[in-house]
Amino acid sequence: MEFLHNPYIWLILSFIIFMVILVRMGKAAFLSMLDSRIVKIREEIATAENLRVEAQELLAQYQRKHRDAVKEAGQIITDAEKRAEEITKAADEELKEITKRREKQLKERLERIEQSAINEIRSYAADLAIKATAEIIADHLDKASNAKLVDKAIKDLPENIH
Repeated sequence: MEFLHNPYIWLILSFIIFMVILVRMGKAAFLSMLDSRIVKIREEIATAENLRVEAQELLAQYQRKHRDAVKEAGQIITDAEKRAEEITKAADEELKEITKRREKQLKERLERIEQSAINEIRSYAADLAIKATAEIIADHLDKASNAKLVDKAIKDLPENIH
């Protein structure tokens, strides 16, 4: 019975009694608090799972959009390269055509210049020949011979006119 006089025993005993009372009376409140906390945690987990699924869907959607954009950019680049090649070919052909046209124009111009020069030379040569002939005739032809030639030319005029 000595143990009844020991304050530590009473302390332990009172603590055990307090815990039993606390467990009996607070068990329902404690369990309901734990249950509500569990329900809240489950709701948060479900919300987090939904958010994770939505995030994965958004990620997949953005990845598809990225692939489509990369594909479209590649197509745009390919189309631009083809168009640039077509423009280059067209410009080359146009340049060749312009060059041919210019060469033809230059050839025609040279031919006209050449023909003009030939005509000028012929005209000059004819004028020179006429002057030389006139001088030779003037030196060798007397007045009587001149009159005979003029009369003959007048007689032959109706025959020479068509």
